[in-house]
Amino acid sequence: MPLKKADIAKFKKELEGMRFQIQRSLRGSTEDVKNPDESGGYSQHQADKGTDDFDRTISLEVTSQEYGILKYIDRALQKIDEGTYGVCDITGDEIPYGRLEAVPYAVTTAKAQDMLEKGLL
Repeated sequence: MPLKKADIAKFKKELEGMRFQIQRSLRGSTEDVKNPDESGGYSQHQADKGTDDFDRTISLEVTSQEYGILKYIDRALQKIDEGTYGVCDITGDEIPYGRLEAVPYAVTTAKAQDMLEKGLL
């Protein structure tokens, strides 16, 4: 069953909110990575430097994942504009409403996403 206009409007608002939050988070994360804490240079113990490096690595990983989600959000918003939101990019099948509620930026069915992640597509 195709999505109703009210459902699409709800998902669009949610996606735009998610996009705003991630962009704000990315700005902060990017600044943290570019400008590490000044106190890090005065550390007297090697373990402190190791912890700082580990924290920076985690921050970079989270930032990378957020960029990936941002790409999916942008694609979902593009699909809303095109009138194809809720339709799988790979199979053309309808994405179940429950999946869209759980992952509003989903652009594939769960089955297609699983096959894609396994490298079968």
